[in-house]
Amino acid sequence: MNDTQLLRYSRHILLDEVGVEGQDKLLASHALVVGAGGLGSPVALYLGSAGVGRITMVDDDRVDTTNLQRQIAHNLSRVGEFKAQSVQQSIAAINPDVEVVPIMRRADAALLDELVRQADVVLDCSDNFATRHALNRACVKHRKPLVSGAAIRFDGQVAVYDLRQAASPCYACVFPESEEFEETRCATMGVFAPLVGIIGSIQAAEALKLLCSVGQPLTGRLLMLDGRSMEWSEMRTARDARCSVCGQH
Repeated sequence: MNDTQLLRYSRHILLDEVGVEGQDKLLASHALVVGAGGLGSPVALYLGSAGVGRITMVDDDRVDTTNLQRQIAHNLSRVGEFKAQSVQQSIAAINPDVEVVPIMRRADAALLDELVRQADVVLDCSDNFATRHALNRACVKHRKPLVSGAAIRFDGQVAVYDLRQAASPCYACVFPESEEFEETRCATMGVFAPLVGIIGSIQAAEALKLLCSVGQPLTGRLLMLDGRSMEWSEMRTARDARCSVCGQH
């Protein structure tokens, strides 16, 4: 690190658990963020401000006025722009040293397989189960830690799935694919604005912990928030030996 970086990241360096060595790990790391909306906004801003060296943002959607209620990486002047590029501009305004790679494409299985292979940590900030399951399959295949978040109405959840740990489930162990499942979206159900900030911030924290090898990650634990009462609950999750995705691994 140069003198400017030592000053910028001094509050991380002062932490015994992080220090210079941990900050150097962050600077050399590559995070893949799928989704640049409500969850992806705080995730990207915190990863960028913390000094994660390379952040790949995947989202084919454009900024809409209805996004601005909760998607804090965007602003009114960027309505109509691609969200991934808007996030790139927001991070550059905070920390221009971070390399942000915007990808304005639908996150299909082929693209995710390529991108996950290159990343050190993967953050699922998407809003549909098809993308979540495709991303999970790629993470299982390439043994990459997946930090998954979700938020709708006043309810949020976050978990870490890391197949590098023998007992860790994958996303499909906890949420198996089902053709009968009915998707719920914030466009029709609504979402409490700060909720995505709370869940996204936890996702960013878990990713930074994984990259620095700090603390105990949320592996094997599903953390759930009821925003109405601001009560947290936790459910222990186990690997399913019959899982169609990770069972054969």
